[in-house]
Amino acid sequence: MAKTTIRYICQNCGAESLRWMGKCANCGEWNTLVEETVTKQEQHKRTWVKRSTPLRLAEISTEDQPRFSTGSGELDRVIGGGLVPGCLGLIGGDPGIGKSTLLLQVAGKVAEESGPVLYATGEESLAQLKMRAQRLGINSQELTVVSESSADQIADLIREKKPKLVIVDSIQTMFVDEVPSPPGSVGQVRESTGRFLQAAKGTGTAVLLVGHVTKGGSLAGPKVLEHAVDFVLYFEGETHTSFRIIRSVKNRFGSTHEVGIFEMTETGLQEVANPSQMLLAQRPTNSSGSVVVPCLEGTRPLLVEVQALVAPAHFGGPPRRQTTGVDYQRFSIILAVLEKRCGYALQNQDVFVNVAGGIRLEEPAVDLGIAVAVASSEVNRSVDPYCAVIGEIGLSGEIRAVRGIGQRLQELARLGFEKCIIPKPNVTGSEPLQVVGVSTIQEALAQTIGSRR
Repeated sequence: MAKTTIRYICQNCGAESLRWMGKCANCGEWNTLVEETVTKQEQHKRTWVKRSTPLRLAEISTEDQPRFSTGSGELDRVIGGGLVPGCLGLIGGDPGIGKSTLLLQVAGKVAEESGPVLYATGEESLAQLKMRAQRLGINSQELTVVSESSADQIADLIREKKPKLVIVDSIQTMFVDEVPSPPGSVGQVRESTGRFLQAAKGTGTAVLLVGHVTKGGSLAGPKVLEHAVDFVLYFEGETHTSFRIIRSVKNRFGSTHEVGIFEMTETGLQEVANPSQMLLAQRPTNSSGSVVVPCLEGTRPLLVEVQALVAPAHFGGPPRRQTTGVDYQRFSIILAVLEKRCGYALQNQDVFVNVAGGIRLEEPAVDLGIAVAVASSEVNRSVDPYCAVIGEIGLSGEIRAVRGIGQRLQELARLGFEKCIIPKPNVTGSEPLQVVGVSTIQEALAQTIGSRR
């Protein structure tokens, strides 16, 4: 039998160690070393490639690598305008969120419009894949499917067939014979990704990998996986709602601020052409604790409803604070500002904040919307349904300017809103609807819900 040794691999940075340590000596992270068994043949195995010739940057041409569409305008927006030949991408998300559904639809569209596509699945049989394709109405003659878990076999197919696009579902089911650990382990994921990276760059084939996520929501496997690929996309959404959102956390070919919005239907994922109207379709009128905030996701303005509920805390315990769709730390700061600067007695109140539609808001420009929603619920007065608010709140209660105010106001005017509370520095005098510039949170509350008395 071949001699084996034990080594420990850091899941965060990929550093190796001959013994286990609580803290990685390379990146300083705790509890990231994972045991891996290595054969003697693997230790001495090296793949030598022909050395490339250095070129001046000005001599390199990109004209022979035009992007091609995935067939989905929303996905193209997130990637940066389409797939680049030879790219290696990673798409992760919770189980059942729709990753395989979306990529099978992409495979069908690319096969019809751009060229041959290979769909390699390690999780389904070909019969199961066919049933899903029939449900989605996919029957392209240029779409080839294979049920295979060997990374080397799939890489050989890529070099032999040279398809336009390859989809691997999923990277955690792939294995390399030289690595004795089971599929999904650190070594297998790292080596399998390396095989697909070499095949993609060597043939000019775009390769998309499906990745599983952990309970914490991060991609399973070593961080080396995310470092190796050209872009990383996260597929988000609540399983009990129909909305699905794609976000980019790494993109070598475009911005990481764009999002794509889809709706899950019986026939697959459909692009949402007017997300603002759909997000506000079920908004209650004349209800306290509800306010519309014009957000900006990349270059796209979205109108979302921020809801708040303030109720007396019972049972003598500490008051509950819960958020869905907004950052909890930012929410805690806003409550503190309302108490200190505006006199709202929230220390004995349960406070809940929710963003309707399953949307998650990251930008600080939604601060004023959260504050107005909480104050509206506390005094039980509704905000004008045709009025929106936007602004960042400072610790002194000042309202700070936000970016992209013109795009936000254009979207409000398009959907029939008549008024918007905005930071005073953002007022230009050429707005498409009535705006009220405010400098403090007290002024904003006076304009939306009036005096507390």
